[in-house]
Parts: sequence; structure tokens; C-alpha cells
Amino acid sequence: MNPWSAQLRALLCAWLAVAGFVLAGPAWATVWPVAPGADLQAVVAQAAAGDVVEVQRGFYAVNLRIDKPLTLRGVGRPTLSGGGRGDTIRVTAPDVLIEGLIVRDSGTSLKNQNAGIYLQPGAHRAVVRGCDLTYNLFGLWIEKADDVRIEHNLITGLRDFNSAQRGNGIQLYNTKGARIVGNHIGFVRDALYVDVSHHAEFRGNRLHHSRYGTHYMNSYHNLWEDNDSYNNRGGLALMEVRDQVVRRNRTWGNTDHGIMLRTMQDSVIEGNVVADNDRGFFIYDVEYVTLRGNLVVNNRVGVHLSAGSTRNQVVGNDFIANREQVRYVGARDEPWGRPEPGQGNHWSNYRGWDRNGDGVGDVGYEANDLVDRLQWRHPIVQLLMGSPAVEALRILGQQFPVLRVPSVVDPHPAMAPAHPQWSTWREHTQR
Repeated sequence: MNPWSAQLRALLCAWLAVAGFVLAGPAWATVWPVAPGADLQAVVAQAAAGDVVEVQRGFYAVNLRIDKPLTLRGVGRPTLSGGGRGDTIRVTAPDVLIEGLIVRDSGTSLKNQNAGIYLQPGAHRAVVRGCDLTYNLFGLWIEKADDVRIEHNLITGLRDFNSAQRGNGIQLYNTKGARIVGNHIGFVRDALYVDVSHHAEFRGNRLHHSRYGTHYMNSYHNLWEDNDSYNNRGGLALMEVRDQVVRRNRTWGNTDHGIMLRTMQDSVIEGNVVADNDRGFFIYDVEYVTLRGNLVVNNRVGVHLSAGSTRNQVVGNDFIANREQVRYVGARDEPWGRPEPGQGNHWSNYRGWDRNGDGVGDVGYEANDLVDRLQWRHPIVQLLMGSPAVEALRILGQQFPVLRVPSVVDPHPAMAPAHPQWSTWREHTQR
């Protein structure tokens, strides 16, 4: 054998061994078990960066500070209680993993933003997963911490406080790259409050019994997908944002709106179910947005459209069994839909026909008329709905252009809904 080959082989083996040791660093970390009655803060202080602190099942009264990269892991779901003071856990270091804990009883100071877990600036790449955060002012407060992952946690707030006195379930401020996945959040002020936070993903969360399921402002390039928001005042509120993808969410039973789009540009809203809300969509000052393939069913108002919301593409949506399909006040007609197959919207109150059977209505759909406008301005007109006088006024408005009011107009409405199972959502919300 060539001696040089043997030396090279030995050097390669040594290098691989060293590399394997480095890459497998966490496997060599020290594990620090903590039993009830022990000083958890003292153990965290003794642990080195990269170590694992395993908290055994039990009750721990602590306001814990984690100032180094380590793993804090619960065994048997131990309870950490802040005793109604400050933050129950405050993280000041990057690369911290917290999992399998019940974290409760933070302080109640809105001024100090007390939280069950507070990730302060610089706590980058933190992971919080599989925890119960209960009876805290804020469940999680995340500030100037990038690439955090908040996964599969149960978060409930101060149920016996008025909504304005509660904190939010998860608060994100000035972050990038967050992943908020699979959390169940309720009985807080806003389940998700997101401000100045970009390039994030919000997926598979359940948000309920709060002021807003999501309250979201001044943030760009984010994905909202497969979230459920129900029994809130407002489901999903996206305000002063752009470059959003809002896809396959379900929002129902909210007392105000299902999805609010306010001052939004360059975004895609597609495949969502918006059912049994007071207003399905509330769209205000929205431009260059695509609304595609949404099911808007059984709301009092399907879409409330105002404030110059124009130059949008609204195609392939189903508007079914809403008491008012569209409430629109504007100076000119707003065109929706396109003539290509599948690009017109379906309207359950469309009165036109399809003589050639191509699935597209032969006459256009107009969402509002003179009577609708009178009814909005003078609600007492509702007492006369169905009377010969009001029906005559409606016909006159259709026949004489001078009496016609601007409306949302769909020149090529779809005869059949794109969601054949739409009735299951109507039955679901009526149970």
C-alpha cells in the first residue's frame, strides 16, 4: 500500500471524526434534571450554552430569566407560575428552545407588557412549542427577535378581565421570518397582534373568542394559510399592508367582519371560506389585489366595499345566501369578473339566464340599485320592502339611466357555484 494513501486516509478519518463531534454537539450537551423544590433559576445559571434543563412534573414558583442558548424542557408537563408578577419566563439570548411546559400567572401591567414568555430584542431563532400558556396578560411577547418558531401551543388569557384590559395571545413587533404554526388561542384581547413584522408564515392556527382573531398592521411579504378564526368580533384584520398571500383560511361566526382588508396593495386573497359573519369582507382603500375562489356564504353583508377600492381582480368567487350580496357606495361602476370560463363570480340571487348552456349568464349582474341605496341611507324603507311602490321604483331605476346608481357589475356571472359543497358551511354555521 502506498504510505501516502494510508496517511491521507488517516487524516480524512480524523477530520470526519472531528466534524461529526462538532455537528453532533447537542448530543453531548449536559442534561440538568430539576425536581420540585429545586431552585430552577440557579440550575439555569449553572448550565452552559447548549445544555438541556429538564424540569420534572411539579409546580415551580419562578420568574425565570434565560440568558444563554439552551433547551428548557418539561417532563410530564410541569407548571411554572410567575405568581402574578412580571414575566414568568424572559428570554434574552438567541437559540433558546422551550417545550412541554405549563406557563402561567404573569403580572397584569399593560405598561410593562407582562407576558408568560417574553422574547426580548436579540432572542433570535427562539422556539416555543408544545406549551400551555394560561392566565397570563400576554401569552407571548416577541420583540425584535428574528426567525422565531411558535408551534402547537395552547394560549388562553385573563378570561375574567374585560377585553380592553387583557393582553394579546401572541404579540409580534419588529420581527422578520417568524413561523407561527398550529397554535390554539382564545379568550385574549387579540389572538394574534402583528406589527412591523415581515416575511412570516401564519399557518394552521385556531383563533377564537377574542376582539380580533388577527390584528395585523404595517407588515409585508407574509403568508396566512389554513387558519380558523371564529366567534370573535373580527376574524382577520389586515391593515396598511402589501404583498400578502391569504389562502384557504376559514372565518365564521364573527360579530363584525370575517376578513377586513384596509389600505392594502399587491396581494392575493384566495380559497377562503367566509361564513355567517355580520360582514363577510370589509374592503376599504384596497388596490391591485386579487380576490379569487373565495366562498362568501350566509353573511348579513357579503362584501362591504368603499373608499375607492378599485383596480382589483375579483374572479371565480361564490356569493351565496348573503342577505345583502354587496354594499357599495361609489361614484362609478366597479367591474368584477372576466369573460373567460371560471372567471366570472357566482351570485345566488342572479335572475338572468344561460341560453347556450356555456355556464355563463347571458346578461350581466348588478349588485345594487336605487332601492338599495335608499335603504342604506334611510333604514325605515325596509318596512316597505316588497310593496308595489318600492318594486315600481326598482323597475324605474332599471329602465331610466338617470335614476341608476353606481354598482358592482359582473358582466359574465357564473351560473353554478365553484364550491359544490357550499351548503355544508351554511348548515355548519346554523347549528
